[in-house]
Amino acid sequence: MRRVLAAGAGIALAGALSACTPDAGPAGGGGGEGATAEEIEAALEEGGEIDYWTWTPQAEAQIAAFELAYPNVRVNLTDTVGAGEANEKLQNVLAAGDGVPDVVQIEYQSLPQFQLPGHLTDLSAYEFGELESLYTASTWGAVAQNDGIWGLPQDSGPMAFFYNESVFTELGVDVPATWDEYLEAGRAIKKADPDACIGNDTGDPGLTTSLVWQAGGQPFRTEGESVTIDLADEGTARWAETYQEIIDAGILCDMPGWSDEWYAGLNDGTIAAVTLGAWMPGILEDGVPEGKGDWKVAPMLTYDGTPTNAENGGSAEAVPAQAPNKLLGVGFLKWLNSSDESISAFLETGGFPATVEHLGSEEFLGYESEYFGGQKINEVLAAGASDVNEGWQYLPWQSYANDIFADTMGPAWLGETTLADSLAAWQAENEAYGADQGFTVGG
Repeated sequence: MRRVLAAGAGIALAGALSACTPDAGPAGGGGGEGATAEEIEAALEEGGEIDYWTWTPQAEAQIAAFELAYPNVRVNLTDTVGAGEANEKLQNVLAAGDGVPDVVQIEYQSLPQFQLPGHLTDLSAYEFGELESLYTASTWGAVAQNDGIWGLPQDSGPMAFFYNESVFTELGVDVPATWDEYLEAGRAIKKADPDACIGNDTGDPGLTTSLVWQAGGQPFRTEGESVTIDLADEGTARWAETYQEIIDAGILCDMPGWSDEWYAGLNDGTIAAVTLGAWMPGILEDGVPEGKGDWKVAPMLTYDGTPTNAENGGSAEAVPAQAPNKLLGVGFLKWLNSSDESISAFLETGGFPATVEHLGSEEFLGYESEYFGGQKINEVLAAGASDVNEGWQYLPWQSYANDIFADTMGPAWLGETTLADSLAAWQAENEAYGADQGFTVGG
């Protein structure tokens, strides 16, 4: 029997999360249930009480709108603070078999580790397959895997190039559009101001997997109990070769992302640019006030001028297989991530949608950001969403893979080894771990 998958940073194995759901099939998920759209609507009209776990700041506004539409349903909100905390909390209640929420927010990268052991409801039994056309291909692909639908996309994070225009102008450096130009611009910035850097990176697993994805890599493939890992495939090797030059050139600041030092560097211009997801504008507005009017958004850097992109971050909501009020949870989830009322509330406070309609709306595209000097930033970000490479998959134990990243991949950023050798070490550790969990792992 497959053992539990680590569900968050630093969490040890816990046998209580093995694949023990009664109706769980080979691909995982609570089978044997389902309902039509009419039955779901009738349940919402009849009413009841559900528990919703999330860390999104828009939740209160969304719940208020939902309860206005369905006054017989009460939604109890639990703020899980963040993705790692949410994973740990969910793992604990699933193991205990008590206190399981009816709807829970889960990062895209963490869905497989709950789905494969059978702890998520397959929403295809509730006619959710009819909703596919509402979402971008990449976000739908994240929730629809292993012959089931395990959640609905909440947001997306297509990558973009965010840069401090004033720094580039002051130092007389052209804004890059390709990775080769990024290398040259980084060298030029460093030459003009030895204290400044074009970017920062001390070895971030989330950024690395996104950049591998953007380069065309597909190193992880899962089919039921079989997992293939190839961290030397063509796309991954392309990223490694390019990024090795960037590391060797010494053009990145040795500052971990999200640290106080990082925010200070963004504020004072020490860090001239970042390549992150479409949610970054809100981070800059809140955490980098001194950059107001200076920052701009450009399309994600390319390798040869051909637009290609990846997601960085993003999450879905799911219904646990052990949800006590499953039908109401399914109805709330459907409303939460597909109704115009809910998505509008999500967008009003900076959320970036996963829905095609909202990404293409005139109101969304025409938004002029005061922080970005009046730039219509969503035009750039929405275009990036359409360029995301399809077919990406995370490992079923991605959180554990991220945990061991510093030990296996980190030495490459310190100049102690190469990215190619570090990727081989990361692969070996993941293959051993996967086999220990009962998967059939191949390279």
